[in-house]
Amino acid sequence: MYENKTEELPVKTVLACVDTGEFDAETSINELAELAETANAEVVGTVIQKKTSYDPATCMGAGRLQELKEQLEPLEAELVVFDHELTGIQVRNIEEILDVRVIDRTTLILDIFAQRARTKEGKLQVELAQQKYRLPRLTGMGTALSRLGGGIGTRGPGETKLETDKRHIRRRISYLESELEELKKHRNFSRSRRKKDGVLCAAIVGYTNVGKSTLLNALTDAGVLAENKLFATLDITSRSVELPDGRTVMLIDTVGLIRRLPHNLVEAFKSTLEEAAAADVILNVQDLSSPERIQQAEVTEKLLAELGCDDIPKINVMNKLDAAIDADTVFEDDSTVLISAKERIGFDKLLDCIAAKLPETAKRMKLLVPYDRTAFIGKIREDGRIFSEEYTENGTLIDALVDIKLVKEAQEMICNSGE
Repeated sequence: MYENKTEELPVKTVLACVDTGEFDAETSINELAELAETANAEVVGTVIQKKTSYDPATCMGAGRLQELKEQLEPLEAELVVFDHELTGIQVRNIEEILDVRVIDRTTLILDIFAQRARTKEGKLQVELAQQKYRLPRLTGMGTALSRLGGGIGTRGPGETKLETDKRHIRRRISYLESELEELKKHRNFSRSRRKKDGVLCAAIVGYTNVGKSTLLNALTDAGVLAENKLFATLDITSRSVELPDGRTVMLIDTVGLIRRLPHNLVEAFKSTLEEAAAADVILNVQDLSSPERIQQAEVTEKLLAELGCDDIPKINVMNKLDAAIDADTVFEDDSTVLISAKERIGFDKLLDCIAAKLPETAKRMKLLVPYDRTAFIGKIREDGRIFSEEYTENGTLIDALVDIKLVKEAQEMICNSGE
């Protein structure tokens, strides 16, 4: 007998949901299935129970759980994932009935985040979210810890371990928060430096798996991981791209969003989303081929509003044009562009749209600069860019990106065609 650790076998998993009517249970459990597959689970069954409210002890009714237990053995299921946040007590009670491991939606998402985080900040944010989520749920494990402590019929060892665990987690949370605060200061400094240096930024936001990383790669050759999986990338990636008017914009990729994003995750990953709040323009990428596109866009818009992004210009980037069957129902305008990041379709229009939405920091101009004013060309070079330069009888003919503060002076040197 040997173990092959090169690739883990998928965990056979059953998904469970209590439909109280507070959200679309079918849509949510379909998304849960995608999340489970992303975490290397093989979904072998789903169970939805209609109830007016959640059972405080077991979330799902005890009778329905007994029925579920009978279904698990023939399915060879090793894990049950609930499409809700469970308390520690609920997890313990459900596991005692089902006799298999039980986790909830948030734990699953945290597991995916832990797999995907690559940078120091990403890893710290994941662990902080995990510890904050774990702390209030330790209480439900009190009796289980007593058994582990070996004190038959007593609660002492378990309670002692519980309090020790709580103190350890609180200390760890404090440490993680201080580390992230230092990284936040550094990020804020970098952000303010970009502003001071006049660097223009466009934040790429949107639902998970709509093609944000694919778009960044296609526009900039960034080499960011782009998979057909939820949360393929978590860490901030920024790359610059040149616009048709000669200006350069920094494109910043952000973490993907999902419905019912757990509060702890919104808080933990706000740093990546704060890039959107500080951007000059926001690219709201949407999946044209998804039947859930409108609902997904609403999730994104709601979170952007929470981050205070209402006044930032936005462009709706309708991606996956190559796979959409009803693309003709979406019309382009000055805030909506149809593209295919995969096939590199529509990029010219997108870059034009970005340039139009950005604040006017510079203007591309063709100028004839008299020889007695050659020093003006040096001024242009300081904060702008010279694309071409030709010496003529009447002066230097230049094609230049002129900083906005010099545009007024440059107006009198605009080159008329044929000059």
